[in-house]
Amino acid sequence: MKQSEAISALAALAQEDRLAAFRLLVSEGPHGLPSGTIAEKLDIQPTRMSFHLTTLERAGLLAAHREGRHIRYAVDYAQMKGLLAFLMEDCCANNPAICGLEDLKPPHSTSL
Repeated sequence: MKQSEAISALAALAQEDRLAAFRLLVSEGPHGLPSGTIAEKLDIQPTRMSFHLTTLERAGLLAAHREGRHIRYAVDYAQMKGLLAFLMEDCCANNPAICGLEDLKPPHSTSL
């Protein structure tokens, strides 16, 4: 993951409603949830939730799929893993096994 992508993803997560939505979707798994269901579960107005979900999608953290009149959002786990790997890239003297994070190290790591 490039530094600019990480900044975009972190900026998208740096808001209470978006972080709550992302965490909810992480817990739901790869099938995700329709935007209306997300808004309902988080007690957020649907139009405001749509704005937040679009922000997370643009940041690459969510994937959206249209189902008739509804849009279903799900976490892009590859992007999430890429963000975590970026954050932990230089962890533990560049030995992620020390922190138990060896699975997060991307095969083609880039330095800052």
